[in-house]
Amino acid sequence: MNFRNLAGLSVLMLLFLLPKQNMAQGAGIAVSEINGVSSFPIVDGGKAASIYIDEKDAEVVGIAAEAFKDDIHLLTGTISKVLKNSPALSAYPIIIGTMGQSFYIDQLIKAGKINRTTLSGKWETFSVSVIENPVKGVKRALVIAGSDRRGTAYGVFQLSRMLGVSPLCWWADVKPAIKKTLYIKAGRPLVESPSVKYRGIFINDEDWGIQPWAAKMMDTDVKDIGPKTYTKIFELLLRLKANYIWPGMHPSTKAFYHYGNNPVMADKYAIVLGSSHCEPMLRNNVFEWAENFEHEYGKKPGEWRYDLNKNEIANYWADRVKQAKNYESIYTVGMRGIHDGSMPGPKDKNEKVKLLGEVITDQRTILSKNITKPVSSIPQIFCPYKEVLSLYQAGLKLPDDVTIVWADDNHGYIRQLSNPEEQKRSGGSGVYYHISYWGAPQDYLWLSSISPSLISYELSKAYQYKADRLWVINVGDIKPAEMETQFAMDLAWNVNQWKPENADKYAESWAAETFGAEFAKPIAEIKAIYYRLAQAAKPEHMANVSFTDEQAEERLAAYQKIYDQAKSLNNQMPARLKDAYFELILYPVEGAMLMNQKILYAKKSLVLAANGDQSALTYSKKSTAAFDQIQLITKKYNEEIAGGKWNGMMSWKPRDLAVFKMPKVADAVTTKSSDITTKSENKIIVGAAKYAEKSVPKGLSLQTLKGLGLGGDGISLYPFTFKPFGETALQNAAFTIYEVDFKTQGEHQIEVKCLPTQGVNNGIKVRYAISVNNDKPQIINISPASENNIWKQNVLQGYASGITKHEINKTGKSTVKIYMLDPGLVINQLEIQ
Repeated sequence: MNFRNLAGLSVLMLLFLLPKQNMAQGAGIAVSEINGVSSFPIVDGGKAASIYIDEKDAEVVGIAAEAFKDDIHLLTGTISKVLKNSPALSAYPIIIGTMGQSFYIDQLIKAGKINRTTLSGKWETFSVSVIENPVKGVKRALVIAGSDRRGTAYGVFQLSRMLGVSPLCWWADVKPAIKKTLYIKAGRPLVESPSVKYRGIFINDEDWGIQPWAAKMMDTDVKDIGPKTYTKIFELLLRLKANYIWPGMHPSTKAFYHYGNNPVMADKYAIVLGSSHCEPMLRNNVFEWAENFEHEYGKKPGEWRYDLNKNEIANYWADRVKQAKNYESIYTVGMRGIHDGSMPGPKDKNEKVKLLGEVITDQRTILSKNITKPVSSIPQIFCPYKEVLSLYQAGLKLPDDVTIVWADDNHGYIRQLSNPEEQKRSGGSGVYYHISYWGAPQDYLWLSSISPSLISYELSKAYQYKADRLWVINVGDIKPAEMETQFAMDLAWNVNQWKPENADKYAESWAAETFGAEFAKPIAEIKAIYYRLAQAAKPEHMANVSFTDEQAEERLAAYQKIYDQAKSLNNQMPARLKDAYFELILYPVEGAMLMNQKILYAKKSLVLAANGDQSALTYSKKSTAAFDQIQLITKKYNEEIAGGKWNGMMSWKPRDLAVFKMPKVADAVTTKSSDITTKSENKIIVGAAKYAEKSVPKGLSLQTLKGLGLGGDGISLYPFTFKPFGETALQNAAFTIYEVDFKTQGEHQIEVKCLPTQGVNNGIKVRYAISVNNDKPQIINISPASENNIWKQNVLQGYASGITKHEINKTGKSTVKIYMLDPGLVINQLEIQ
């Protein structure tokens, strides 16, 4: 019998006749394993509550309901049922549905059981509530209602997360502890909606990880990243409350649309399809133009130049729009090279700007002709990535409704954000941000090491500059960047939850959720040191950064310490979490330690050998052992963990770069000592947060940000949107004062080490001013010209710095005063010599 066709005396009429529920104002709903007077029993007495959905609701609602059923089974071993349009509800039903698409939800709203204004007209909003006596014969209902299809799914997966199922349950083998009973304590409904409208990931540089793994383990029929792999990716996105993807697009991977089921699955999972900065109009040129064009069109393509081959290129774009128009999509407009290069065409910059403007005009005409709604309401993005930023800055006229997606410098520092005029644009702005990268000055494709503190600092800054329309995070292969990806999506969902001033606490919160409260603090301590060491040189950048003997010894000792801690925790970890722990904690920590040992011990062996020290050969052996061990733990990752589930996912040498090879080590010791020694420099190092005094103008605040930048702490001025202080108005600027004990008179040098951030928008620098004993302040801009050699060194060593010289005419205490002049400046350390 169909629920809609019932006379409804038992359900329908009573929904109207019962008194409206007053919303509880006390504590919110909560999960418990103990029954209470007003608790809802999800699992009680060995039985699980049934789940009710409307069969006419969106497919993703059914997918989420089935996943929730599986999650209950995972948690308790009990089996729930998903019932569609059931004519009668059980005494304790779980009702899942979307406003306007679910009969159950609409009737509860009409009866005042759910507050209409909570959901009506909202974007991706959900409400989770326990409702007393919703209809006759129903004692209590657990109701998950969404304002739209994704809102409903997010409500389901948020509840799963509250019950103890990690979003990484499949992707990192995080198995929950078994529970005999599960209850939801009644309270104020849980109502949530996102901070950022479109939030998602870019699968990229997939040649050594997710593509070979997918070919071997998932989509074995097509031997590629296909619908089976994407189904798992889409579920992960829903569990992370994300909604958007740029699919993999490297030469190793065929285009997303090449496999007909890919967009079909995306639509079922309600995932919005996009394409990267170099893939206009959802077209993957690497495969679809350069390789598959002849198969699609029966002829070879002409040149990829819009000024010479406009009609063919426009037709190629139009065909994709026709194919994609019934799917929820965001179109990238503009044009770059076939892969990740600049747009071919005229040499003159002004002519290039003109051509790019013509490209965008024609792309919008294609959208207008093929999609039956105003072009201004079709989501479009323009990404001024790399050289495209210079074309935009040279005067490109961008339609007002196109979203500008500002890019970072590929190393986690955003290049530019919207100025006050750009903030008025109806299309708004967003961010394209890397936590994995292939390119200059050096890749970091192996381990994930950009800290939550840095991600929060840069993305929170972007949010204050109104970049709230779309965030897309380049996550490489997803693994091993699971925690950092989860952090970025948690931040995109609720930008106020993990502000830069508390983002260093995320690791503890995440570890409690993932591994249990007893492991949270020690894992957080391990991660804090892991991120601090990577800030000064990522494991993949170790060959490009020099350390003094003292610094090298500190790194080796610190890595050994966190590895020992991680190993000890591994011995305490319950069997169900051993695989997850290896993937998420132990492998990256051990891998980073071994890379540092390999390179630093090799260098030490050469120095000792040249100095006639027989211990040189011991360090050669240590370096070689570290090199061998990296391969062994990677083999374990691929072949042993989770029964070989991740075979092909982890490479210890992406792109076979020199840094991954065995470095030169001493193979003999010279008999005659050459007295080569490396002396530690005699420097005074002062942490920027250790100031003696500060002065901050009204309306601003000086924040100490733990976990941010070199040494693990930084200071910065809030809000990000303050107006820069002029060089003639230093008396109005915020400043900190440091007391320094100089042992000698004469000239001394002060290097101020800062996070290598860039000016918030065009024309704004990243400046500080420095004065010693009230001498004339010297003004320093630490942000170099785009992608020059100074920038390259900055991002590899994890800091930008200014060096000033000062005449000290007395020994003993002197005062160093630093003025903070521009938004986005983070000072980490003062080094004085």
